[in-house]
Amino acid sequence: MRSFVIQAFSNFTIRMKKTIISAFIIIAAASIFSCENSSHKLPIMGERDFVNGDSVFHKIPDFSFINQDSLLITNKTYDGKIYLADFFFTTCPTICPVMKKQMLRVYEKYKENPKVGILSHTIDPRHDSVQVLKEYATRLGINGKMWNFVTGDKSKIYEIGEKSYYITAGEDSTAAGGIIHSGAFILVDTKRRVRGVYDGTKETDVTKLIKDMEVLLNEK
Repeated sequence: MRSFVIQAFSNFTIRMKKTIISAFIIIAAASIFSCENSSHKLPIMGERDFVNGDSVFHKIPDFSFINQDSLLITNKTYDGKIYLADFFFTTCPTICPVMKKQMLRVYEKYKENPKVGILSHTIDPRHDSVQVLKEYATRLGINGKMWNFVTGDKSKIYEIGEKSYYITAGEDSTAAGGIIHSGAFILVDTKRRVRGVYDGTKETDVTKLIKDMEVLLNEK
């Protein structure tokens, strides 16, 4: 009987040690995962200068366009927000429908979040008037002020696309619809710095984008 009790106690002790070790491993792993998440930061993309020994990063310059509701949209519209920029045209027969389907995923997730915006620039302003953009937004089911579809001077749109957002935008008679442009979604932070570029035609890229947006929203 005594040997039975000793053996039972020994087995119990071993089980307790294994339980404690397992719990310790789980807690340690969770801590490591938490630290990795908290320390993860998105890169700051684009050119940089050094002024008095400090890095000065590329920023999106001041801009001024008109949206689907005839409202003036400027860089101040996005003060205190992170936002996504892209370039499209309403008659685009190729990648734009796919891009907008993916952008709708972002819109549905963040449409109630005042710290997030979307800025879609038409690269065919001759056709894409305010009325056309309004009809386009309505067909997509867009309401509120979160997603702006903007038009303006073509040269200004092409310039900000190529020099500030680092995307291709321009007329090309050999391209479908007569215009060539990038399918990129560009993630911009509250300081107007580019923090990520994603392929807006790929679901996997946009899934990563949404995860990166969460990182950026929690960045201090």
